Parts: sequence; C-alpha cells; structure tokens
Amino acid sequence: MTLRLYSYWRSSSAWRVRIGLALKGLAYEYRAVDLLHGGQFQDAYQALNPMVQVPVLEIEEAGRTVRLAQSMAILEWLDERHPQPPLLPADLLGRARVRMLAELVNSGIQPLQNARVQRALDEKLPGYGREWAKLWIERGLDALEREVQGGAGRFCHGDTPSLADCYLVPQLYASRRFGVDVAPWPTLHRIEEACAALPAFQAAAPDRQPDAPPSDRRTP
Repeated sequence: MTLRLYSYWRSSSAWRVRIGLALKGLAYEYRAVDLLHGGQFQDAYQALNPMVQVPVLEIEEAGRTVRLAQSMAILEWLDERHPQPPLLPADLLGRARVRMLAELVNSGIQPLQNARVQRALDEKLPGYGREWAKLWIERGLDALEREVQGGAGRFCHGDTPSLADCYLVPQLYASRRFGVDVAPWPTLHRIEEACAALPAFQAAAPDRQPDAPPSDRRTP
C-alpha cells in the first residue's frame, strides 16, 4: 500500500492527519500544496479535491487508487484500516466522547477561524476577521476545557493519545497565531505538553514539514 498526503505545513486540518499517520507508524509521500500562493486552485489539485482544501490522502492498494478528503474521514479510515494503536477507545461511550471532543474543534472552532471566513468578513468590515476568529476561538476553548475535564488523564481521554488529541494540538497552535493566550485553559495546556513529548507529535509539527519556510523549519 502506498499513501500520499497532500498537505500544507501550517494547515491545522492536514496536521491532524499527519499526527494520526505518525501515531500509526505509517510511511507516506508528502505532497505540498502551497495554500499561501493559491496552489489549491490549480486545475490539477481541484481535480483531486473540488473543495480546494487540504488534506487529501491518496491510497494506492491492490491496483486501485482512491482519495479521501476531510480530516475526520481520513483519520477514521486510518483507524479502521490500521487499528493499532487505536485512535478511538474500545467502549461505545468512550468513542462517542472522543468524537465529541474532536468535533468541538472540527465543527465548533476551526471553521470560524478559517481564512476564507476572515477574508469574507474583512471585505464587509475591514479588520474584523481576526477579531471574529479570536472571539470564537476563546468561546470554543472555554467549552472544550470544561468538556475535557470529565475524562482526561494524561491526554484528552485517559492516558493514551486519541483522535481528540489529534485535533487539540493543532487548534492550540492556531489559537496562538490569533493572539489567544492558552494559559486560561490549564487542562488543555497540560495535555498539549504531554502530546509534545511524544515523537509522533514532534514529527507531525509544522516546522518539521518539508514545505515549511526556512525561517520556520526545524529538523529532528
């Protein structure tokens, strides 16, 4: 099986998938899509993903090539195709809880800080996009902090990293980019530090990616 990940170094959605691949110990080809300079709008990439977003995971297996978009779909496929180590708990309620925590980020925070949303808001009211993003990030992190406390151990759900942690870490990084200090959410910050100590999270970090600008790049 050959895996190719279409990614942008600083995309939080692509970062989630890089974490999942690293936790699973899966090798993949990295295909950079330069979102800053419109690489997602090129015809060749639009043919891969009409939503002109990253990530896309291309899978070649048994003479067949398929492509998956959307980080949640990709990570759930990875967990079913390569079940060890698991990204979702074995018990029904645990799986639901982890999905809930991930969706608080995936549906409740990240879309509201998206660059497209900011541009649209700035066209209507110049300079408002960043203020809007910060408002919804802070509200979302308030909710996530309260929800995560109900079952957190070392990580979001117990003492092993899960799907929820794949979503948390990129979101906290993005939050800081919008000027949000994460200190008011101590449980989230503590979990982030636990994740940062793991080689899989280190390998998936933006500054380790081949398309990171030289000024931001860090090698292992």
